[in-house]
Amino acid sequence: MAQHTSTVVWQRDNAAFTDHRYSRSHTWQFDGGAVVSASSSPHVVPLPFSDPAGIDPEEAFVASLSSCHMLWFLDIAARAGWVVESYRDEAVGLMARNEQGQQAMTRVTLHPAVRFAGHQPTLQELQDLHHRAHASCFIANSVKTEVLCEPMLATEPQP
Repeated sequence: MAQHTSTVVWQRDNAAFTDHRYSRSHTWQFDGGAVVSASSSPHVVPLPFSDPAGIDPEEAFVASLSSCHMLWFLDIAARAGWVVESYRDEAVGLMARNEQGQQAMTRVTLHPAVRFAGHQPTLQELQDLHHRAHASCFIANSVKTEVLCEPMLATEPQP
């Protein structure tokens, strides 16, 4: 069993607090040393109390699902002998009311565009690789949110 840690740090910095007019900017510090600027989403807490340049928890949730799926996809593709040249996913998360009427991330749709070197997989082989990656993804296996994957075969170089 592996343990993963992060530290979230926020300071009031002498702002008023009980009137809700305080900054939601904070940092995420990870066990490997990375420090990330974070904030509430401006869709949830209006400017100037949110920082649109900071990563919000909803964005991080979507990125976490996308990243986990990609890492599994790359591993499974390599084990199967496919050579992945590039991978780009423009994932989208939907915030809506869940069955209990609460705001929640109710759906995440992955849009992975994968470019292969050499022999190209069929659409069925590509879908199978993504299905296996989804079934293996620790994050997708940990959430109630519906996670969809709509893969595309990328044929042009990606930025």
